[in-house]
Amino acid sequence: MVGALIETGVIAKLAGRLASAIGGAELGGSMLLLGGSAVLSGIVDNIPYVATMAPITSELVTDMGGDPDHVMWWALALGADLGGNATAIGASANVVVLGIAERNRHPITFWQFTKYGLVVTAVTIAISALYLWLRYFALA
Repeated sequence: MVGALIETGVIAKLAGRLASAIGGAELGGSMLLLGGSAVLSGIVDNIPYVATMAPITSELVTDMGGDPDHVMWWALALGADLGGNATAIGASANVVVLGIAERNRHPITFWQFTKYGLVVTAVTIAISALYLWLRYFALA
């Protein structure tokens, strides 16, 4: 599906719109990508999300200089990975854990998981934002 989106030009259009919204501001763009990835990865499983966002991020990185260690890649990775902790459907491992818990007569509901997952996600995304700011902007 992602290949089809690339071939039809949808990914290029999304990347162009995101690049114009960011306007070359790497700090703002990386924080937007980090936070947006965290939210979307809590709603959509993080693997298909990253598969969709990788070509978009590649376009953004190319527009901003093309460094393979670019802050945008780290913002995508951290946001998608840690955002998957927000809900039971955010990551495949979460679904497995819920199945194991139910099989062992300790069922965890979606909302129980989400109540704790949102706190964990908020804290880890805040730490990630601080890390990205320090690593790529304050101490660069």
